[in-house]
Amino acid sequence: MPSSRGAHRASVLVLLLAAVALLASCTSTPGPPSTEGGPATAGPAPLPATPPARVCDRLPPGPAQAPEGAVVVDPAVDGDLMRKTTASPPGTTFWLAPGTHTLGADQFGQVTPKDGNVYLGAPGAVLDGRGINRYAFVGTATGVTIKHLTVRGFNPPHDQGVVNHDSGNGWIIEGNAIEENRGAGLMAGADQQVRGNCLRNNGQYGLNAFQPGNGITGLVVEYNEVVGNNTDDWEAQKPGCGCTGGMKFWAVDGADVRGNWIHDNRGPGLWADTNDNDFLIEGNLIENNDSGALFYEASYNLVLRNNVIRSNGIPEGRSIAAKNDAFPQPAVYLSESGGEPRVPARTDKIEIYGNVFDQNWSGITAWENADRFCNSPANTSTGSCTRLVADREQCTQPGIAQRPLYDDCRWKTQRVEVHDNTFVAAAAPVGCPAGFANKMAILSNYGTYPEWSPYKGEVIQVAIATAQDNRWYANIYRGAWTFVVGAVDEVIPPEQWQQSGQDSGSSFEPTDTVPC
Repeated sequence: MPSSRGAHRASVLVLLLAAVALLASCTSTPGPPSTEGGPATAGPAPLPATPPARVCDRLPPGPAQAPEGAVVVDPAVDGDLMRKTTASPPGTTFWLAPGTHTLGADQFGQVTPKDGNVYLGAPGAVLDGRGINRYAFVGTATGVTIKHLTVRGFNPPHDQGVVNHDSGNGWIIEGNAIEENRGAGLMAGADQQVRGNCLRNNGQYGLNAFQPGNGITGLVVEYNEVVGNNTDDWEAQKPGCGCTGGMKFWAVDGADVRGNWIHDNRGPGLWADTNDNDFLIEGNLIENNDSGALFYEASYNLVLRNNVIRSNGIPEGRSIAAKNDAFPQPAVYLSESGGEPRVPARTDKIEIYGNVFDQNWSGITAWENADRFCNSPANTSTGSCTRLVADREQCTQPGIAQRPLYDDCRWKTQRVEVHDNTFVAAAAPVGCPAGFANKMAILSNYGTYPEWSPYKGEVIQVAIATAQDNRWYANIYRGAWTFVVGAVDEVIPPEQWQQSGQDSGSSFEPTDTVPC
């Protein structure tokens, strides 16, 4: 998370508020999303009234008998699954009999599926790495199916995963318990379906959606329970690594994240990091995560709708407040992320609507680091550039000082629309010091770095709040809220926020709870 840096001037606020009022009077209503550029959907998922995917310890059992033609795998024979996979042709179905299956004493004892293989677990079938083996299923075979297994006890290195370790395409991962491993329980490839699984208590992530070459498209993650991940507390081991949470996505182009229960993870619930695009996140219950519910970073084109987002970010908020850092730690953090019509997707905005935000540390922060852009030493996405510039070496002086590179060399927090949501303020019992919680924010820092940056001074602070089509409207607020505009120290009450042109048509309802 960025910290507040540089000088912040009170004069900026006057300019920002006047310009935002002008902006709000001339923005347009979004049109229907395109049907191209991502997974198809059958219509909006409803707002969940109860956990939509209470699946851990309740997974449906697999077949009690081997299907006709299946290869039977014997748990009494160490490494039986490896040997039979090697000896069988592509498209073979394997039935793992009840019991604990193992993969030998070598750290690289692992299963390498062939195209179209199917792995089915009988009731009580467990694939156990015993802390010895690094990976369960590896290789780049396509169309592999894994169902009804418990996969536990594997020991991959940091940032690597146990199931689909090499990010093969077209895998179906359904009805499994992938739990108590180190690293990530699961990796992802293009057109992967992750459905109805328990991703629990893994050392780093439940899911790490990364593929070398950035080829993941059409990812579906639905009706999973994602709980208790990052047991190894990687931010403590590698401060600032940005490598924790329930699920992490890297340069994924098209994902549906629907109907999941994402809770009690150490870190954010969902983290989309660098050049992700075309995400639909709907119908989820995201609650009790140590950091925010969603961190959408240096990415594009998002629909976040009909989710219940509850009690997130409280441990991290307390920690930041204890350091007297006033940066608004949000439930939904849009960091250098926005809508971009030139990047194909089902929407060309960031649309946040129909959600209930209930007693999180804070609300939504739309942030843009003035010093973060292609080729800047302050770009934490090392070596990466935006989706709009093919060669980051173009992003230097003198070219970067002129359009189009002036616009295209930075990830912009733009075209954000926040409407028809309910925001319920956190109350004092969460332990939040006065002035640190229950904030909504549109802000940047004072640009200072590097020396050749064309974005120094207040230019990005003004742009994010006045010139980049960021709008809040038609929301319901309950409890005591404040608003941050332009700079971290520019905090205003609801009346002034609405006078600026934001949250037209919104209501503010006081409550009898003690505010933070």
